[in-house]
Amino acid sequence: MRREEDRGRPGPEEPESRSGALTAAGAAHRALLDRGATCATAESLTGGLIGAHLTAIPGSSGSYRGGVVAYATDAKAGLLGVPEDLLAEHGAVHPGVAEHMALGVRRLLEADYGVAVTGVAGPDAQDGQPVGTVYAAVATPGDRTRVHQFRFTGDRAGIRYRTVEGALSLLDSVVRGSVEGSTRA
Repeated sequence: MRREEDRGRPGPEEPESRSGALTAAGAAHRALLDRGATCATAESLTGGLIGAHLTAIPGSSGSYRGGVVAYATDAKAGLLGVPEDLLAEHGAVHPGVAEHMALGVRRLLEADYGVAVTGVAGPDAQDGQPVGTVYAAVATPGDRTRVHQFRFTGDRAGIRYRTVEGALSLLDSVVRGSVEGSTRA
């Protein structure tokens, strides 16, 4: 159990997870540069960590357009165009929400690819979803999408960093062409 003064400090899983996230950011950046493409991010539970990792890569201005942190449910609808009826029926932690977030940020920031994450980092369940449930989506040119569900374990910091790594690995995979078409995983 953490002591009172330890609240808000990174959990024991963060350093290893952060290293993986930086590696994934570098791979995604290189894949985008190889294609002459750009990306934009829409983040909920990660609160800007995906954008922070992408901009930690030297030369990231050549591949990263920017991002939107839409933490509140109404921000997902208002800023990114997630349908309000989808949010009302399923809540913010749903594959369709991630898909609409990715499509919305791609259009909003005029990027070739949009990557989005929504999920539950903890400490409590949300929208009937257990802690560690995360949906990541990548929207491609032509508005095709790939959505992937993750089930992470660990503390809040670890889940957030593994989300960054997972989303950027998905982006890398889609950009490199190993995932085609409009599918959900």
